[in-house]
Amino acid sequence: MNRSTLLTACLTLIMGSTLAFAGKGDAEKGKEVFQQCAVCHNADSTEKKMGPGLKGLFSREKMTNGKKPTDENVLEKINEGGNGMPAYKEMLSDDEKDDLMAYLKTL
Repeated sequence: MNRSTLLTACLTLIMGSTLAFAGKGDAEKGKEVFQQCAVCHNADSTEKKMGPGLKGLFSREKMTNGKKPTDENVLEKINEGGNGMPAYKEMLSDDEKDDLMAYLKTL
């Protein structure tokens, strides 16, 4: 495989994964889903409650687990939980997670 073909294939994969979340979810519905998260997380500040405040989450350099706050990494944290946070993989539907992700991007 020559370089340009390899580069094209890589860019296609990257764009495909980036667009996987593009346009998905309803932030207003996500705000409602977030109510169960609000017990432990502030939406309007970076101050820690039980868990970290989430204002500006997607503009941060890294999350508390050291990972960059990409769609994939934030969704992984929602699904798997950890450090006292429950796993929401089975508790939220895919649509609810899409809505929640859309809302988190507005913070």
